[in-house]
Amino acid sequence: MAPKKAANASKAKAPASKALAPGRVKKNAAAPKATSTAKAAPKRKTSSSEPAARKTKTVAPKGASKASSSTNKKVATAAAKPAAHKASASSKTAVAPKASASSKTAAAPVAKPTANESKKRKTAVTDEAADETENAAPPTKKARVAAPKAPVAAPKAPKAPKVAKKGPVINEAPKQRLHVYVFGEGSSGELGLGTAKNAIDVKRPRLNPHLTADTVGVVQIATGGMHVAALTHDNRILTWGVNDQGALGRDTTWEGGLRDMDANDSDSDAGSDSGLNPKESTPTAIPSDSFPTGTVFVEVAAGDSTTFALTDEGLVYGWGTFRSNEGILGFTVDTHVQTMPALVSGVKKIKHLVCGANHVLALTQKGAVYAWGAGQQNQLGRRVVERTRMNGLVPREFGLPKNKITYVKCGAYHSFAIDTKGQVWTWGLNNYGETGITEGAGEDEAVVLAPTVVKSLQGKELVNIDGGAHHSVAVTKDGECLVWGRIDGFQSGIKISSLPKEDIVFDERDHPRILKKPTPVPGIKATFAAAGSDHCICITEDGKAWSWGFSANYQTGLGTDDDVEVATMIDNTAVRTKVLNWAGAGGQYSILTALAGEEGEALTNGL
Repeated sequence: MAPKKAANASKAKAPASKALAPGRVKKNAAAPKATSTAKAAPKRKTSSSEPAARKTKTVAPKGASKASSSTNKKVATAAAKPAAHKASASSKTAVAPKASASSKTAAAPVAKPTANESKKRKTAVTDEAADETENAAPPTKKARVAAPKAPVAAPKAPKAPKVAKKGPVINEAPKQRLHVYVFGEGSSGELGLGTAKNAIDVKRPRLNPHLTADTVGVVQIATGGMHVAALTHDNRILTWGVNDQGALGRDTTWEGGLRDMDANDSDSDAGSDSGLNPKESTPTAIPSDSFPTGTVFVEVAAGDSTTFALTDEGLVYGWGTFRSNEGILGFTVDTHVQTMPALVSGVKKIKHLVCGANHVLALTQKGAVYAWGAGQQNQLGRRVVERTRMNGLVPREFGLPKNKITYVKCGAYHSFAIDTKGQVWTWGLNNYGETGITEGAGEDEAVVLAPTVVKSLQGKELVNIDGGAHHSVAVTKDGECLVWGRIDGFQSGIKISSLPKEDIVFDERDHPRILKKPTPVPGIKATFAAAGSDHCICITEDGKAWSWGFSANYQTGLGTDDDVEVATMIDNTAVRTKVLNWAGAGGQYSILTALAGEEGEALTNGL
């Protein structure tokens, strides 16, 4: 959903922002047809009944039945081995051992013995048979008996759960439990409030009753475009929201969704008749058997249609799929949509994970950075041409200083990294100057091809940075909340008329479109900031939340669907007495958290 006041001056071919509901809206986008490379297994030949072989003193092995009838006659005579003397002397016909049932080819013809060899064999058989006859039991009538079948295998024991082969622990899981407050658009279950009617449009922060600190104990949250992932104190990963391309990592099949139109429509806001899929709209844990036994998680990250989880030993699991401008790109080169968690190959000893709309950055223990996903806007920091775009799905390092990165973060289609010297590096889409690089800002299809230092942020000690669809926000050690990029939807939180004209790019109708220079939001002493598609939320030193920008879906938490030009404090009964510590912003919803202390359970109503 584009900002109400957005103009169309720039024609950069950027994918739609998170507010455009990437999972739902693009559900019917033409996806490349999956082609099976596996050949059909050849049909097993079944031998038809063949005419009986001419009677001889030796029965032809059954394994030779596939040979021609003329061959059968030769084989039937020649295949009789001298070892047949072990049969009773009164037996007229020695039964040859049957060929194995698993034999797939006819027995090879045996060379016909010479006359002398035959004579010697007959003599040997006669002598040995005579010796055995002396002690032989009374002759009994022989009956041809089928070879005993192989014993039926006993039922297999239940498969033991996979056990993680633990490596050295390099990450610690968070332990502090959180109160979770949600607001904005919940029509696809992204607020995690279940199926009640009042779970759709939440105008102000509301404590999520499905995520209480004492019973569930969420310790970390990641906001995707239209879905959410949360890590709990007892090592569970909860997901909720849109699952069209497997972003929830679990089965959400539901047979409901149909309403009886003749039934009385309750006026109660708490009625469970919203039509939402309860398996998507209610926070639910991914089954533990989706991961090896003993796996310990420390962090989750979410994109538009992907989710990733980091373990204590630095391994990465993921599920969902990446999308390109044309539709579904794939999760890996060989997997179109990964509906269940899978180990990501090619990355290890990871310390931190972050996601853009359709790309991922992984920071290693040594300070290297891997990127993978869709690369059409150069958000991977390496050139990915259209004919080899699937190569972007393979995690690779790129042009950042070797082993010197301490922090990474993603906007929707651009990326940031901070090195050991405090320098901020950026790359990716830049048609609104969202990278902080002024060259090319406002031009069609403007991108920063390779990691480049943001000169306007030099000397700033950043403690936090984030990116939206076409704007960015950062917090300095001194508490400044800096904003830059697109501003025609009030993404800056600053009264536009107060900004220096030399810092603004105007469109052909003289409307302000882009703020080129990182500029502090007045009146705020910040500790943390988050960027949604076209809105921002900032946490201040006193534990309050301030928001601004696009608010058509109430994602600012201020109770209005009008765009909010200047930063405004979020204040209602649910959060008024809370010390907030974190904010997350999706396409059309937002989340706040507060540390769960001894002050008692938080208020559930946000009025």
